[in-house]
Amino acid sequence: MAQQPISDRARDAQGLTKTEAIAVALAVGWMVAVGLFFWILPPVQPEGAPFDSLRFVLMLIAIFMPVGLIWVAAAAARSARIMREESFRVQAAIDGMRQTYLAQQTMKPVAEPAVEKQLEAIAQSAKNTETAVSQFASRREVSRLIVPRAAPQQPSDQPALALGTSQEDIAPPLERADLIRALNFPDDEHDTDGFAALRRALRDRAARRLVQASQDVLTLLSQDGIYMDDLRPDPVPSDLWRRFAQGERGRGIDTLGAVRDRASLALAAGRMREDTIFRDAVHHFLRQFDQMLVTFEAHATDTDLLELAETRTARAFMVLGRVTGTFD
Repeated sequence: MAQQPISDRARDAQGLTKTEAIAVALAVGWMVAVGLFFWILPPVQPEGAPFDSLRFVLMLIAIFMPVGLIWVAAAAARSARIMREESFRVQAAIDGMRQTYLAQQTMKPVAEPAVEKQLEAIAQSAKNTETAVSQFASRREVSRLIVPRAAPQQPSDQPALALGTSQEDIAPPLERADLIRALNFPDDEHDTDGFAALRRALRDRAARRLVQASQDVLTLLSQDGIYMDDLRPDPVPSDLWRRFAQGERGRGIDTLGAVRDRASLALAAGRMREDTIFRDAVHHFLRQFDQMLVTFEAHATDTDLLELAETRTARAFMVLGRVTGTFD
């Protein structure tokens, strides 16, 4: 027998079901039978005797208590059926999300390794997104600018310098302001300052590893509807970031996990348990962020640390660090 569609079963839950019809029939039958019994039963007290209130109460209990029990059982059966329908709907939604994720993984495009081509791919993805960036209804669409990328290949269009020295080795150090701006990612395709900072960050070897790791986890989190722009973490003092960068853990440091959104934390924790790809990406991202923070904190001002904490990358670190127990 073919299984009834979920939508049909959901519509049936709002009408009179077979169980409820049986409950109605039993209740009416019981009331009629007991009513006839007390109607036909001859009185046990002589005529003219005072009204027997106890007998009247017992008669009402005998008539209506079974009826009440019947409807309690019918209501419990209806509630159980509705919960079962909801669980079917939730399971179908989860299966659909899982299939979509697997399809995206199998169809993931191979990205060019060059810096300019990576930026070009990000801008092109922003232009082709289904909900145009120019008409954002929510800043969560910004996360869709961060597209999945494939493993980098050895660049063939970058000339090698003498004695094995690459262009990255002779590039000037990345400014802290540029790193902070790059870790927040561009707001939209018109954010020229954001793309310029991202371009400079991708030319720095250490910063590029963190940006790519952040790009991966933000993309994976967005597939579960977790967007950094929707999160509102509690304020964290700069001294706490310094203590964490210097290796302190445990009580007091755990307030770095300042994101309190229970739904986002539960979704991330569940995926950490079930998705090995997500788990590997998270651990890689946490290592890269921790290494960056150690170097960054040594020369950063308190303002730099507070600005870093406001980036999308730092918010992802708060969520995933709390889920994995990094701050304990």
